[in-house]
Amino acid sequence: MDKGIVDVDRVAEAFRMSKGQLAETAGLGIASVSKANRRVAPKAQTRVTEMLEIISRVRDWSGGEAQAMAWYRSQPIPALDGRTPEALVKAGRASAVREYLDHFALGGFA
Repeated sequence: MDKGIVDVDRVAEAFRMSKGQLAETAGLGIASVSKANRRVAPKAQTRVTEMLEIISRVRDWSGGEAQAMAWYRSQPIPALDGRTPEALVKAGRASAVREYLDHFALGGFA
């Protein structure tokens, strides 16, 4: 982050993704991560920030960043209608994933 703005280029590079892959993972159009003025738009910043927040919360118990990204993209959460964290973030339901992770962190069952 630089001045509160997520640098999407650095995020894509960190996860070894193209900008298109990052856009797809965050539920954004390619222009949202390719055009400089759209990268800082509230929707793009919110989606990428939500994705990063969720990944950072599971990084330690998942085994690292690559594993956290794999979990984010492919692990269905039974308590959330079997949807993946990625699908929930794309649908604007990142708060549901955060609540699930809070519950899990407090010793709740998955």
